[in-house]
Parts: sequence; C-alpha cells; structure tokens
Amino acid sequence: MVDEPRDREPNPRREKPEIPAPEPPERPEMPKPGPPGPEMPPREKPTPEVPDPKPPNGPEMPPPSPPEQPTRPTQPEVMPRPEPAGVPPMPPGPEVPPPRGPEILPPERTVGFFVERPESVLEVPAAKLAAQSRRDFLLLGLGIVASGVGAWWLLPDRTKGRLVGVERRDRLDTVASRIGLSRENREKTLDRALTLDDDVAEALYSRNRRVRTYRRSDVTPLKNNYHGRTPGPEHVAGWSLGLSGLASGVTEKLTLEQMMSRFPHHEQVTRLVCVEGWSAIAWWGGVRFADFLAAFPPAAGARWAALRSNLSLDGAGRNEPYYVSIDLETARHPQTLLATHMSGALLPLAHGAPLRLLTPVKLGLKNIKAITDIAYTADEPADYWNERGYSKYDGL
Repeated sequence: MVDEPRDREPNPRREKPEIPAPEPPERPEMPKPGPPGPEMPPREKPTPEVPDPKPPNGPEMPPPSPPEQPTRPTQPEVMPRPEPAGVPPMPPGPEVPPPRGPEILPPERTVGFFVERPESVLEVPAAKLAAQSRRDFLLLGLGIVASGVGAWWLLPDRTKGRLVGVERRDRLDTVASRIGLSRENREKTLDRALTLDDDVAEALYSRNRRVRTYRRSDVTPLKNNYHGRTPGPEHVAGWSLGLSGLASGVTEKLTLEQMMSRFPHHEQVTRLVCVEGWSAIAWWGGVRFADFLAAFPPAAGARWAALRSNLSLDGAGRNEPYYVSIDLETARHPQTLLATHMSGALLPLAHGAPLRLLTPVKLGLKNIKAITDIAYTADEPADYWNERGYSKYDGL
C-alpha cells in the first residue's frame, strides 16, 4: 500500500522571500543634432545612481556595535598624609632624574691610509681671513728677503765678484757686516756646519760595517787624479817611510822591501769614490793598517794619524806637500790598507807609488798617494783640503 503524499504547510523559515531585481537607471535622451551653432562648454557627465544594496522588502538590520574595550581597574586615590601639628612642612627636594643605562656608541669605523677623508666645512669670519692673508704675505716677503741675503752672504768672494763686480761686492759686504754678516762669521758658520756633519758621520761609524767587494772581472779604469803634476822616477828614488809618535818614543825608518817582507800581503777589490762625483773599481794589495799599528803602536792618548807626502807637486811641477788626517778608528778598519800593489803588480807612479793609503770608507781625497811620513798625534792634525773648505772626516 502506497502512502499518498500529504499536503505540507509552507515553512516560513525555509522559504526565502523573493527579492525583486533592481531596475536599471534611466538614460537621458540625447538631443538630435541640429544646425551648427555657437560652441557650448562641455556638459558634465551625469553620475549614474547606485541602487541601494539593501533589499527593499527585507528586515532592517541594526549596525554592528563596536567591540567593548576592557576597562582598567582604577587605583584608589591616595590621600596625603597629614603633617603633625607644630611641625613645618618639608621643602620639596630636587628632582632626581631617572637612572640612565650606559650609552652605547656605534663601533668606530677604521679608515685606511689611502682612503679619502670627508671634507669638513670651516666657517671663518671675513675680517680674520683678510688679516691672515696680509700677515702671510708679509711673512712670505720677509722670508724671501732673508733667503736672498743669506744666500749672498754664503757665496764665495770670487763668485760674488764675478756676478756683480769687485767694487759692488765690497760695498754689499760692508753693509752686510754691519748686521753681523761678515766674512769671519761666514767662515765660522761653514766650519760649524762641516763639523756637525763630521760628528754625525763619526757617530755612525762602525768597524764591523764593510763596503761592498767585487770580483776582479769587475775592475774599471782608474784615472790619474793628482791635484798637480805626477811625480817622476827621480822623485821616488831612495824612498823611505818615516814613523813618529810611537809608544817607544823613537822615530822609525822603513823601506818598501822591509814593509813587504815583514807584514802579510792582503788583497781586495773595492770601489774608490771621488768627491768630484766619479768612482772606479780597482784591485788593490798591501799591508793592513791594523797590522801596521799592532807592530808600531802609537803613544798613549794618540787618536789621529797625520799622513804626509813630500813628493807631491803643484801644477807647475814645484814641490807642494800634501797632507791628510785620519782617525785611528778608521785606520784600524779591516779594509784600510797601506797599498803597495794594484792589479797584481807594484803601484804605478800615476796611482801613488811607492806607498799610498787606501780606505774605501772615506772619500778619495783622504786616500793620499806617495806617503813619506806617518805621525800619531793626540790632537787632530791639519788637512790639506779642509784648509780649502772641505770636510775633515769625509766619511761615506
């Protein structure tokens, strides 16, 4: 048996009300084109009406209420403590700032040596800049004048006379002497400068420091550099070496044969440096000066050796003694020789026969040729080129 469907009553909860569709907005009719007339301003485009999304027949819903904020509990009001009677109120104390933590500084950035530094702007008043400019200009002018006067004062007399003439030179020197720039003071100043240079060179001297040595194949030509004429064979005939200032108190005489037979022969290839700017490498042989000093010790207190050549000649061929001074520390240097040979043979006349000094730690003007006398002294002896304006020490 089939049950017939019963007529069900409509459920108002399940059935949805019919919502009519919104009607489209009416479009305004456009005017028909007419004859051209005057140009009219553009008309604004009407804004279409937006239908209300709320259903017209639906129930009206209330707007959502904002969420409630939680209320903070109120603190009870603290009543001031009453002061006892007869006690004056306390004055308010100084405000104590709240404690601050340690200040954290950013790490310093290391800047390289070759990195360009940022430019810094300095604001200087215009008056200060003008005063500084005037002061710098005056100082510059005074510096130029002082430099010119000093350069003129230090020039040799012969150079001054060649530049301005002898009469003007004497007049200018007379004016300069009134402010202390005399010839005597000039010589003293130059001597002090040379003495300072000698003191520095002597302080830097070390017996353990040796100059470079070379191979025999590195030898270069060595020119004859006598300051005058070269002595001939007649000048060196009967040569002997005189020694004085010895600890024994006697004067010794040595021939070339005695020196070569008594002391060991030592050879070295070193460079000879001239004060004129040239140099040469030569192969030398002879007696070490240190061995010579050990065999003939100087007297107590002696600090210098005076070497002299009575065979030296001037440019005209006349006898002109040549003399140099050398400190005994330099004489004891292991590369200082009393040379008797050059390039494996006896010294030629052009290079100092029969005996010459070779000290490569000194300039060439100290390497005296054709030695005839050696004297040990306590005071620094005279020096040929020092008397003519050169240094005394002449170390390299």
